[in-house]
Amino acid sequence: MQLGDLPETLKSLRGRPLFVMRLDVKPLQIIGATPAAFRRIGVVPGGVFEGERLSGVVLDGASDWQTVRNDGATMLNVRLVLKTNDDALIAMTYGGVRYGPPDVISKLERGEAVDPASYYFRTNPLFETAAAKYDWLNRVVAVGIGQRRADGPIYSIFEVL
Repeated sequence: MQLGDLPETLKSLRGRPLFVMRLDVKPLQIIGATPAAFRRIGVVPGGVFEGERLSGVVLDGASDWQTVRNDGATMLNVRLVLKTNDDALIAMTYGGVRYGPPDVISKLERGEAVDPASYYFRTNPLFETAAAKYDWLNRVVAVGIGQRRADGPIYSIFEVL
């Protein structure tokens, strides 16, 4: 089958903004070079998220278990809890990849400002909630575009339609 033979819905990715999220991150806990990879953990004491359909805060207790691979890519494994402005709790998990030229990544690691277009930083959030108002999130696949700042990342999260 050729691309031209595909239905229009399979030829491109469509999405709509879900929210923008900023996370506060404490200094990394460095596990170090294990037999599998270089491991480190970012503890997230909080944050905020804001969007047209949901907004609120990120609760204390989240963490980002990072694997720095031999090719320089950092693989993310994040688990956090969102608390909406109307007190609903939403579990959010995501994997991700952050990768760029070594000089750019070195600047990021030192907390320096770097143009987000100079490196790749993408995530794949999934959600779980028991809140009836936000039940639709249980069936959403999302993608995130990130920027790493000295005090933590900022993500633009989009629902994949």
